[in-house]
Amino acid sequence: MPRGGFLQDGPPVTEAGAEALLRGICFKTGPPSTVGVELEWFIHELNLPELSVEPARLEAALTALRALPLDSALTVEPGGQLELSSPPASSLTECIDSVSADLGLVRAALLTRDLGLTGIGTDPWHPPKRLLREPRYDAMEAYLDRAGPAGRAMMCSSASVQVCLDAGHEEPGPLGYGRRWLLAHLLGAVLSAAFANSPFHHRRRTGWRSTRQALWTEIEPGRSFAPQLDAEPRGAWTDRAMDAPVMCVRGGDGEAWHVPEGLSFRTWIRSGAPRPPTRADLDYHLTTLFPPVRPRGHLELRMIDAQQGENGWIVPLAVTTALFDDPEASESAYRAVKPLADTAGSQPAPRNPLWINAARYGLADAELRAAATVCFDAALDALPRIGASTAVQCAVAEFTERYVVHGRCPADDLLDPAHGKDIRT
Repeated sequence: MPRGGFLQDGPPVTEAGAEALLRGICFKTGPPSTVGVELEWFIHELNLPELSVEPARLEAALTALRALPLDSALTVEPGGQLELSSPPASSLTECIDSVSADLGLVRAALLTRDLGLTGIGTDPWHPPKRLLREPRYDAMEAYLDRAGPAGRAMMCSSASVQVCLDAGHEEPGPLGYGRRWLLAHLLGAVLSAAFANSPFHHRRRTGWRSTRQALWTEIEPGRSFAPQLDAEPRGAWTDRAMDAPVMCVRGGDGEAWHVPEGLSFRTWIRSGAPRPPTRADLDYHLTTLFPPVRPRGHLELRMIDAQQGENGWIVPLAVTTALFDDPEASESAYRAVKPLADTAGSQPAPRNPLWINAARYGLADAELRAAATVCFDAALDALPRIGASTAVQCAVAEFTERYVVHGRCPADDLLDPAHGKDIRT
């Protein structure tokens, strides 16, 4: 029940209890056996994507989409972006087949309304405009606006391919959770560079191959930065989550949510003000942290721009899964990206030099290109071993030849006048 304008929905959580929960729920170890993907898309006018879809028309389309018999969870981001989140799949092929079927239903339903989907890291045409009016998004916007415009752009004008993989074995080794955690943060820069696909924002070239990734560098460090990678993962993530600023304190039905300033979750527990936090508050707090790799029992890799084309999302999903879940490919990838730690230095991702180079230059950066070449070759070798179809293998091979071999990324196509006709600036 609301108390003093706030929601108290359970007993207070103690500091020791919160730390124990974080250590227990964020890295659930075991043999890697499941994979998932979360796809974000912009909905656009079918023939004139640079025109905004009227809010009433967009809401009618979303209502129709919610009625579809999908296996994936369908949600809407604050700016009206559509998100499909697959259920955990037992194989790469099962994940691709399930999501492809859902996307087919979504595209067909939108087509009847003369609407389509655009896969690109940032909206190249329109300024950020929030369509969802809910207390949590009101609070999020108010909080993020304190640090500048990047937070609002992230909420309303960005889209990604997020790959979800098991944390890995408890024991050390190529598939151990400690190795996979480190691999995710070093390989993450390579994936960000290879799939960079957002060189435009507000109808202008931004100077970045991945403007979406550049936005993350401008968001509050306690919310968007990775923890220190030279520390034990569970402890490092627990400390990061406990010491991260609280974005908002949830209110009761119809109540505005409180937006504190300079209040970490640890301090909130110790002070008990404006009310003692509960387990539900801790769960919500974790959803407001946006590091490039987020541990949610599994690992959620969040650094890949949304990709163009009906099946463009399949390539980053297949490459990432192969490099993490095939032991031989994982070892090859680790050896290829481990030297990148020297470039990264001590500054956490995504604001260190390695990640900045990935966002600004894509694979035009020689170091990232060399690592990507090894990683994509290893993925291609591994795909038959993890049961990928011939079509998926061909898609990865074609991407490798078109981009990786030549030190290019999808953003370079958009920047090339011969290929960028779909982006009107």
